[in-house]
Amino acid sequence: MITRHDPADIHPPLGTYTQAVEIGPGMRMLTVSGQVGMGPDGTLAEGIEAQLRQTWANIAAILGAAGMRLTDIVKITTIVVRTEDLKVHGRIRGEVLGAHRAAATGFCVSALATPEVLCEIEVTAAAPPRS
Repeated sequence: MITRHDPADIHPPLGTYTQAVEIGPGMRMLTVSGQVGMGPDGTLAEGIEAQLRQTWANIAAILGAAGMRLTDIVKITTIVVRTEDLKVHGRIRGEVLGAHRAAATGFCVSALATPEVLCEIEVTAAAPPRS
């Protein structure tokens, strides 16, 4: 069982996330390494929007390989090289996840693995045991 916590005695979330996610006993957990906007052929998508969309496609594929869905994500960490791209990510994350809310952290760094990589996202997911 997964429970989201947004206590009334602190500020409401400032975006499309929840303040905390509690993962109950017996749940399977999956930690996904930081993903970038590189397609299956090894080509890096051009521009922040294309990289974010490819990054989310990669995350969806990894979750699927583990028998999980995007709605099983309980934690998202987003890293960008330009602060303004956090808003772009928020919009695209909303398109990808819809109403689903996970705990989330976003921050800006001066560079990622190579100068062409504009974003990196890692997630943690939790789901009931496989039948």
